[in-house]
Amino acid sequence: MIAEKLALLVKLQDIDSRIDAIRKVRGTLPDEVKDLEDEIAGYQTRISKFEAQIADFEQEIEDKKKVIKESEALIKKYEEQQMNVRNNREFDAITKEMELQQLEIQVAEKRIKEAYANIEAKKEEVEATKEKVKEREADLKAKKEELDSLLAESEAEEAKLEKERAKAAKAVEERLLLAYEKLRKNARNGLAVVSVQRNACGGCFNIVPPQRQVDIREKKKIIVCEHCGRILADVIAEPEAEKPKRRTSRKKKA
Repeated sequence: MIAEKLALLVKLQDIDSRIDAIRKVRGTLPDEVKDLEDEIAGYQTRISKFEAQIADFEQEIEDKKKVIKESEALIKKYEEQQMNVRNNREFDAITKEMELQQLEIQVAEKRIKEAYANIEAKKEEVEATKEKVKEREADLKAKKEELDSLLAESEAEEAKLEKERAKAAKAVEERLLLAYEKLRKNARNGLAVVSVQRNACGGCFNIVPPQRQVDIREKKKIIVCEHCGRILADVIAEPEAEKPKRRTSRKKKA
């Protein structure tokens, strides 16, 4: 019974390892593509923000031009009134109003000048950002083509393995499957089920004691590595050629 459970786990691990190998070939390409898409979206948002600021400055220029026209009209009106004043006090009051309107015109002209300078600066930022977008779009196109090529090569195989995995996972006892998935998630290499090779755990490479190896071979219960917690499914015998040769003692001649 335990042997069957272990066999199912080994099969599931084998399928997962093959899927991992396919995804490893893609490397960080999917993440790089996503990062480039996010970066381009960020630049587009920045461009939209700059263009909105330019529109605000242009509106400010129009508003200040209206202020100048209104002030000029008032000055003209005050000049006509000055011709018909009855005393110095009225003349001085009108002169003061004219000076205030002149000041309004100066302030408005200054704001217009500043707005034009800001528009120019924002337009430069828009152009610089558009250049960055152009560069990143070229990078994105190259990355997507590379990723699409890799996907085309492995997509069918991965889909087939995913179906096999679903079938294999369904055959595994739920409690064991949960433990297996947790181990895989925490393992850097994705290995949850390993064999003992050269007297060591195939996952963390720590030595497995001889008695524990006997228990693993017997398959009477599920044994896990004392160090990393991986499931130890089997013990792979050491090849004869690699076994240390025993020294034979020679008899001394009398």
